[in-house]
Amino acid sequence: MTLASLSPQAALPSPSTAVWQLGPVPIRAYALCIIAGIVLACWVTERRLRQRGVAPGAVLDIAVWAVPAGIIGARIYHVVTSPEKYFGAGGDPMKAFAIWEGGLGIWGAVAGGALGAWIAARQLGIPFGVVADALAPGLPLAQAVGRIGNWFNNELFGGRTTLPWGLEIHRMDPDNPGHALRDDAGQPILEPGLYQPTFLYEALWNLGVVALVLVLDRRLKLGRGRAFALYVMGYTVGRFWIELMRTDEANQIFGVRLNVWTAALVFLGALIYFVRVRGPRDYLIPLGPTTTTTPPPTSDLSQVDLSERETPARAAAPEGYRVVSEEQYAAWQDTGVVPPADDDSRLDDGQPSDDTAAADLTSSDDEPVDDPSAARTDRADATGARPADRDS
Repeated sequence: MTLASLSPQAALPSPSTAVWQLGPVPIRAYALCIIAGIVLACWVTERRLRQRGVAPGAVLDIAVWAVPAGIIGARIYHVVTSPEKYFGAGGDPMKAFAIWEGGLGIWGAVAGGALGAWIAARQLGIPFGVVADALAPGLPLAQAVGRIGNWFNNELFGGRTTLPWGLEIHRMDPDNPGHALRDDAGQPILEPGLYQPTFLYEALWNLGVVALVLVLDRRLKLGRGRAFALYVMGYTVGRFWIELMRTDEANQIFGVRLNVWTAALVFLGALIYFVRVRGPRDYLIPLGPTTTTTPPPTSDLSQVDLSERETPARAAAPEGYRVVSEEQYAAWQDTGVVPPADDDSRLDDGQPSDDTAAADLTSSDDEPVDDPSAARTDRADATGARPADRDS
């Protein structure tokens, strides 16, 4: 009799293999799940960025910075919070770089990814709050998909249970990572009993957070990073109670798992931000050329390249963006006319800035304004573009 026969028939199965060899290249289920989650998050974020006026393709420029920074941050958090595995007795410091062997912390991933997204946003001239709010539903969606990788790895489960959705867990082979140990008959060996599928609880909870962010963001029109704060609050509430169910090894503070403390502190920080920050949702109008077209011919027909005339205009990255209100953005979509700079020169509370107020006091309808900036604005109104307003 094997350990597998001790488990009841009604149970959630677990895969016995999490790594496949494609020639000399190992294909890891966990990595595939992470990649699939990133692709879904980018797709959702791209759609939301476009709805706010960002030019197509910006999410790829953001992902180039955010994804590597998130992976590095996730690894740093894991190593810092579990140093004994690498720097304690019998530890190997070089293993800290062996990211393919597992060990990523979501808290470090979010922090590192946010830093990378901030760098990219500054380069693109997009306010970071717009990027963060666009990311808000995509991140928990990516996390939900990523948790499927934990199922393949037979990890992140809870204590023993008799629930009908109890999870079977294979005894994994330490000498052959990604594969279960097998008995004399070649059958994978199961741990006795069933276990709480905490990875599944978290995946389902994250899908609920996706719905929560989408619904409240649509109703309340959250801006200034508040949609992202809502995601953080929703995720940490679930992570708090799910973390208490896990039985895998973890560092503790006062008898409580470290990630429980982290979830509580991050929740409080997000709550304070959500309550204190106010302001309307920002929309963006791209400035500068948005397409590159072939110049009209200036010579006779014999020298016209018909192939160039048939080539469609290619999209070009805007020089920057102007932050406008929802009403101004809707008007721009209807007319294609960029609003004057004075129309959106306002403080967070909607009041005009000091520069705008001063201009109102020193100009009148029957008196021209001898101001270079006004001339530049007039030219911008005529052409529909002016130099980018970078977020500083």
